[in-house]
Amino acid sequence: MTTDGAFSDGGFDQSFYIETARKGSVVSRANSIGSTSASSVPNTDDEDSDYRHETSLKDSYKDRRRQAHTQAEQKRRDAIKKGYDDLQSIVPTCQQQSEFAVGAQKISKATILQKTIDYIHFLHKEKKKQEEEVSVLRKEVMALKIMKTNYEHIVKAHQSNPQQGEDQVSDQVKFDIFQSIMDSLFVSFSNSVSVSSFEELSACVFSWIEEHCKPQTLREFVVGVLRQINVQLY
Repeated sequence: MTTDGAFSDGGFDQSFYIETARKGSVVSRANSIGSTSASSVPNTDDEDSDYRHETSLKDSYKDRRRQAHTQAEQKRRDAIKKGYDDLQSIVPTCQQQSEFAVGAQKISKATILQKTIDYIHFLHKEKKKQEEEVSVLRKEVMALKIMKTNYEHIVKAHQSNPQQGEDQVSDQVKFDIFQSIMDSLFVSFSNSVSVSSFEELSACVFSWIEEHCKPQTLREFVVGVLRQINVQLY
């Protein structure tokens, strides 16, 4: 009678069972290796190309941003450097110090800024001083115009009413009157006006004119001088 391979005429064949189990294990390992190999198949050429292209785009964008940032920073530094160079060329004290600089030594930025500030303060003071001088000169011009107008009126009055005969005042009397008036004005001028410099003279002379040369003051003074001369003559 034919029986299964696992059994023989003598009963159960243990070697057949061991051989069958070994073959099943080999097949299982082969299937496992095949499955693992299939799962680790490398990407295709198209997938590699897309990945490399995407990576290249990212790197290119980063490079462009980095380059743009570098250029902007360089422009900013160039603008600052140009500003300091312009200040150094404009401010006289910076020019003088750069002329006396030893070798390749340069003026520091802090020194340039400080000297620029000092120079601006100096210009403000000079501007204020010039404005004051212009104001004084304008007052002097106004005073000269007033004096010119007064002298023109005196000349016209003398020409229209010439004094003749016995009523005409002698030159000596005129000189005495003029001397008395001028002596008194000179005393007040000497006491009120400083002539040590043109600036002090310009600053004091107008206050002296307003105080001692007002029409009412001069009228009273001249009347007093005329009375005194009249007493001496008669």
